[in-house]
Amino acid sequence: MKLKSIIMAAAFTAAAVGSLITAPAAFAQAKEQFFPVLVYRTGAYAPNGVPWADGYVDYLKYVNATGGINGVKISWEECETGYATDKGVECYERLKGKQGGATVFQPLSTGITFALTEKAPVDKIPLITAGYGRSESADGMVFKWNFPLIGTYWVAADILVQYAGQKEGGLDKLKGKTIALVYHDSPYGKEPIPLLEERSKQLGFKLMLLPVTHPGVEQKATWLQIRQARPDFVFLWGWGVMNSTAIKEAVATGYPREKMYGVWWAAAEPDVRDVGASAKGYNGLAMQHGAEPNAKITKEILEKVYAKGDGSGPKDQVGQVLYMRGVISAMLGVEGVKRAQERFGKGKVMTGEQVRWGLENLALDQKKLDALGFAGVMRPVSTSCQDHMGSAWARIQTWDGSKWVFTSDWMQADDTIIKPMVKAAAAKYATEKKITPRTAADCQA
Repeated sequence: MKLKSIIMAAAFTAAAVGSLITAPAAFAQAKEQFFPVLVYRTGAYAPNGVPWADGYVDYLKYVNATGGINGVKISWEECETGYATDKGVECYERLKGKQGGATVFQPLSTGITFALTEKAPVDKIPLITAGYGRSESADGMVFKWNFPLIGTYWVAADILVQYAGQKEGGLDKLKGKTIALVYHDSPYGKEPIPLLEERSKQLGFKLMLLPVTHPGVEQKATWLQIRQARPDFVFLWGWGVMNSTAIKEAVATGYPREKMYGVWWAAAEPDVRDVGASAKGYNGLAMQHGAEPNAKITKEILEKVYAKGDGSGPKDQVGQVLYMRGVISAMLGVEGVKRAQERFGKGKVMTGEQVRWGLENLALDQKKLDALGFAGVMRPVSTSCQDHMGSAWARIQTWDGSKWVFTSDWMQADDTIIKPMVKAAAAKYATEKKITPRTAADCQA
């Protein structure tokens, strides 16, 4: 009996000591908001993936350097996907439960987004797909956990059609014209096709579909078709090395760069830098922001992060297009946490489910954006239960041979075209996946 008591006492003491050892670590984790970071710093898409990842992580460092999210510090861990869907899913599974649970995932890949769309509702982790992903996921009544904030590919395609119409003297002038879509043969590249097909029927232009196989370094046959058909416009839906290759092929075949329009993932410095002056006149869509070297947030990051020797990459990329996209993507996630804290407890760590509510109730007016350092960079973003996109503004920027220059006013996609398409596609998805759309009562919950 005495021996049993000794054993039990020893076990109790060991457990108590163990709790003393693990408690501080658990407490530290509980006081940090964990942001998993899916990146691709290697492979064919690294030239474009690296600046985005650096901007994303630098903003998280900046938030910590300025006190965290109402006192809550951010922790993060990168996971390399190589832009491969299977690796992206592996990263998600590995990181989703770490450090008390993931705050939000930003896949930076439409293919990975498709794969995670069915996992997020089960794990109760929101997905932010700022400027990419499923266009129909703007419908929050069906896609409760997806947030294609500040733009989708249907928005992008519609604005490019509108701009092409402006160049011709009106949308009605597109009748009989030809628009060629040179696209990455992946879920990403195929996303704008439904919108362009719809606009083609309405406006009477011919749509040429020219897929390019991953990674996009071989485009000779594609540009031979363009040289023969001489389309009035070329829309480029590329990524990584595919973009600069397309512009080089346009130069080689004599296709005017002034008639080329890239989506916002084909309109950054890595796409034109190697082509230089020969790319002059090439146009790209700016997803609100462009290169922003003079923005307040850019200067703040240089002062609070880079001046302390804590920058994630080379100093001269701070403020470039894709770096800023990473910064904005991180800011949207942080603001989702901040909004959630307003309801569930300021200064507390938020769960994925609470952050989902925050993202669904974003109210980033111009005053808030200006205070965050994004004056002149972004327009307001306001989401709701029904609208998980929150904003549909964009501009055209043009490469002048050495830098990007804005060459259009602010433009918006045509809701009379987009909304019915989103509603129909979301309803189809709900039927296929046996999802019951949310009710007004659920929106209020």
